[in-house]
Amino acid sequence: MKIIISPAKSLNFDRVLPTLDFSFPEFLKESKTINDVLKTKNPKHLKELMKISDKIAELNWNRNLNFEMPFNSNNARPALFTFDGDVYSGIDSFTLSETKIKKAQASLRILSGLYGLLKPLDLMQAYRLEMGTKLVVGSSKNLYEFWNNKITNSLNRELDINELLINLASNEYSAVINKDLLKVDMISPVFKDFKNGKFKIISFYAKKARGMMTRFLLDNDIESADDLKQFDYGGYSFSSEQSEISQELVFTR
Repeated sequence: MKIIISPAKSLNFDRVLPTLDFSFPEFLKESKTINDVLKTKNPKHLKELMKISDKIAELNWNRNLNFEMPFNSNNARPALFTFDGDVYSGIDSFTLSETKIKKAQASLRILSGLYGLLKPLDLMQAYRLEMGTKLVVGSSKNLYEFWNNKITNSLNRELDINELLINLASNEYSAVINKDLLKVDMISPVFKDFKNGKFKIISFYAKKARGMMTRFLLDNDIESADDLKQFDYGGYSFSSEQSEISQELVFTR
């Protein structure tokens, strides 16, 4: 089984790590190539490019300038214990046992605008670069073009022909994968909450639900798409009716 999730804008470099283990990103050379481009952008350029505030532009200008190779445990930190948004709140990664951290390392992959594809224990330095950013890198007119084949090929190298690939990333990030070239079908669960008389996707809750399903997958031995239907964290349950309507695996509460 492989699970794909998005990164988070919020980062935490202060919380005590639950493990001293770490690994290195597969695409560090490519990350440096992107960082070399980012270093040419002053705060004003970053603000316009990324549609962020002056304060966040200044912060990330400094982050870009301080990007330092080689990575080590003093200047970088494992990705799963650094990203700090709603998805990661749902995963509750700091309560994972050593066995489940190893399971996550084998099965969980984090998509990233700067790093391409991260394993949970891959070291990362502070950054902000959303996949949808229209950053020109070499002959690639944007990050989708830069990462598309690299990420798709990396996933294919890891996937067995009958292995589950569960997409819990946002549309912005999962769009970087060339689904037509994947050796397996990608399953993308949908989470809906009942509001104002109907079921709808509410961004905040959907993000946390994607994290909770990630934790559910790490907590349990899931071997088939039918096993996914047992997901019940956070009050969600599989809806055959909603799934039939949208032809997706839909979970509601």
